[in-house]
Amino acid sequence: MAKQQVLFHARHREKNRLVVSSPPMNIYSSRPVVLCLSGHDPSGGAGLQADIEALLAQGCHAAPAVTALTVQDTVNVSDFRVLDREWVLAQANVVLNDSRVAAVKLGMLGSLAMVDTVVELLQAHPHLPMICDPVLRAGGGGRLGKDEVGYAMRERLLPLATIATPNLPEARILAELPEGGADQCAEKLLPFVKHLLITGGHGDEHEVHNRLYSRDGLRETYTCQRLPGSYHGSGCTLASALAGRLAQGEQLASAVKSALDYTWRTLRDAEQLGRGQFVPRRLPLDFCS
Repeated sequence: MAKQQVLFHARHREKNRLVVSSPPMNIYSSRPVVLCLSGHDPSGGAGLQADIEALLAQGCHAAPAVTALTVQDTVNVSDFRVLDREWVLAQANVVLNDSRVAAVKLGMLGSLAMVDTVVELLQAHPHLPMICDPVLRAGGGGRLGKDEVGYAMRERLLPLATIATPNLPEARILAELPEGGADQCAEKLLPFVKHLLITGGHGDEHEVHNRLYSRDGLRETYTCQRLPGSYHGSGCTLASALAGRLAQGEQLASAVKSALDYTWRTLRDAEQLGRGQFVPRRLPLDFCS
């Protein structure tokens, strides 16, 4: 055997057959698994595809369970259909029984029955951190559930959540304060949820103010430059990135900042793939510095 041969490779002759051996390699993934319960967006801008891409970028594996099918593009949503509870429970339970799930991310639920279904599922797994993105409107303004769905989420799901990530219009619906500011909405919602991140991307100020509130009194404001245009799937991207950071073991305040920074970069690099809103470019962190 030549001395110049690559280290760790050896040649053996076995029954006149040349065998090349090398050190054993771990071929199994050790990425954290995040169960995503959300709707399918055929445009690929929001919903489960946004979850998958954002979680991949955080070094996680997304396990997507479909709660609803939508008819939408980058302009707006025109229709949706919520799946039967048996189908949703079956999808989620096979993942939970097969994989060591590190976190759960909620998106579009669409109906009161689906809220009840997810509550039942989460109550059976109370140890899992849950990130709730209360999706009630598409980026173009179309409804993805009646306001009553939002109220049910507030009463039944938010108490099970680690953190909720509404934008200000969604926070106003949840808090039943049509003209409320972020502080007013937080005061109304904190009795229901431990941590609350109200995003400010729907305003028109020069800077975006994203506000983190905690029941223990923590208040943090994260400010970033407002980018031109509007974006399809920015809320899904943020909530999934946050779920990924928490699944990786990052502490909450740090995870919020990491997820906000990542989301801003995906919006900065967004693409116009259709006739409507820009779609975030959810590349891994190494590619969107």
